[in-house]
Amino acid sequence: MITLRHNRVELALHEIRAGAGRPLLLLHGLGEASPDRVPSRADTWAGPVYGLDFTGHGASTLPIGGGYTAEILLGDVDAAINHLGEVTIYGRGLGGYIALLAAGAAPDRVLGAVIADGPGLTGGPTEPTSQAVVRLVDDRHTPDPYALLELGRDLRPADYALDFVRMAVTGSDLDEPINVAAVFRPPWLAAVAAAPGVAGLDVPEALALYAG
Repeated sequence: MITLRHNRVELALHEIRAGAGRPLLLLHGLGEASPDRVPSRADTWAGPVYGLDFTGHGASTLPIGGGYTAEILLGDVDAAINHLGEVTIYGRGLGGYIALLAAGAAPDRVLGAVIADGPGLTGGPTEPTSQAVVRLVDDRHTPDPYALLELGRDLRPADYALDFVRMAVTGSDLDEPINVAAVFRPPWLAAVAAAPGVAGLDVPEALALYAG
């Protein structure tokens, strides 16, 4: 396990399989952690495979008192990319949404982002609402209950997601730098899937496309 620093959090980056070439970076769903082995849908990837535990998940450490946003997790991915260099990302659920943000924020370093079904794919409402004030018991174990609560109601407006699609398409050398493999498509993801520059292949086919 490789330990990376993101602000005050120590992130766990797992080398799941060694190899040569561009790494495949796995991003897990909400409340999950990186797998111990390469998922069957990604086992045709010829290069190395890594898994990143988001802040408050798996073997990564927790902030005090929550404060989780998708943009915080995007910073986690940025730390992993700074360590690995160019990557292709396969994200499940919440990890798929973060993969989209990473593809738009760093189109020169994310060479393909695959969005697949998994926990946390829906997110919260599409516009701000009044929220109850909640204080949870913080037992310092992962997954952090604050992460489950706050990321489970994270705002996902379609126009915000489409901004990242446009940045990815504009800045990438790939014709289709984003691929939606998820069957379940909440409103933000339906909008992404219909946008120019977004493919709709299943996971093995998408990874084969990006490996080439």
